[in-house]
Amino acid sequence: MMMLAKRDDVTRWWWVRHAPVINPSGAIYGRGDIAADTTDTEAYDGLSALLPDDPVWMHSSLLRTRQTAAAVIAARQRENPAFKEPEFVVEEAFMEQFFGEWQGQQRADLRDQLKRQHPLWLAPASQRPPGGESFIDMMARVGHGIEEHNARHAGRDIVCFAHGGTVRSVLAYTMGIAPEASLGFQIDNLSITELTYYPDKAGEPAYWAVGGVNIPPVHGLQFNIAQMA
Repeated sequence: MMMLAKRDDVTRWWWVRHAPVINPSGAIYGRGDIAADTTDTEAYDGLSALLPDDPVWMHSSLLRTRQTAAAVIAARQRENPAFKEPEFVVEEAFMEQFFGEWQGQQRADLRDQLKRQHPLWLAPASQRPPGGESFIDMMARVGHGIEEHNARHAGRDIVCFAHGGTVRSVLAYTMGIAPEASLGFQIDNLSITELTYYPDKAGEPAYWAVGGVNIPPVHGLQFNIAQMA
């Protein structure tokens, strides 16, 4: 196995998909600001144990990522009562894809309307919903946010609570994966996707390395609530 050289200038990202949402109707929610179920303390204890000790803490501006982040902080405080609640960076660039007029519709109804469909997402990566953005549009938005924070927090760990579509776009952007192919990644609720950015140094180009994708907080953990965004 090839071992990457240890460097102190790398930035390591820990992407955490939010907790399962409370969405009994099963409607497409996208950027809808709906609540999440954060009652499974065992899952958050396991998730907290997998995350670094002193990261930059970050979440999108949507309620479900804020709630998930708060549940992880509560887990840290259960383990260490002296742990102080950190300040979070709120990053709108890492919100879920904006589905425009599709939000609030049932998936089956939308599929009946679309001429082109995608087996793992609402539509092909290039298709822009009316009044919304395509997956490719989201990739550009997310990529811009990543570049900004790589510069601002160089050499740090960054824990970011985000969304399934966001994490897929991160993988596509950082690894040069075709957008359509990146929709095939399974990103479960409360899973971790870890990537490390190595900036250019001594004439060597910058590059990314993937430490893990869809890492569960507790092995065998299962949710009964619909998990797709």
